[in-house]
Amino acid sequence: MPRAIGGSVDRNRIKRRLREAFRRHRSELDPRWDIVLNPRRTALAAPFADLERAVQKVIERCNACS
Repeated sequence: MPRAIGGSVDRNRIKRRLREAFRRHRSELDPRWDIVLNPRRTALAAPFADLERAVQKVIERCNACS
């Protein structure tokens, strides 16, 4: 994660939030996929429900490409 996103505290907070959002929907993902998330700085202020919805949308797109 680039430093442009913020200091280490901000970067780690974004990582923790994205990990948790992904963990909640991991079972929906086809195991053959590897996903790389590149968050924007706005992920820091976004409500967790929005992050979770965005991760779920990415997972749905991956599964639709199967």
